[in-house]
Amino acid sequence: MSESFTPQISDRICRHMNEDHAEAIVLYAKVFGHVTAATAAEMVAIDAQGMDLLTQVDGTPTPTRIVFDHVLQDAEDAHHTLIDMVKQARQSGK
Repeated sequence: MSESFTPQISDRICRHMNEDHAEAIVLYAKVFGHVTAATAAEMVAIDAQGMDLLTQVDGTPTPTRIVFDHVLQDAEDAHHTLIDMVKQARQSGK
């Protein structure tokens, strides 16, 4: 089994997502967080139940919590879940 969730794993995932997948985070905010006016977003935390984003709406930071459709087992599960979610978000056409 992969690593279980720790603050260090959350930080690592958030740093990677913010640095390499900023457009995916905006999609998460729009599609799963229902913040359709989001112009930017940052992942600030992730845990087994969901992720916390800070979205920008008209220049105003807006905290957004997105709950996963299942409890994540580990970092590998988070990786696969985030990929599946971005694919689903892109298919939604937002």
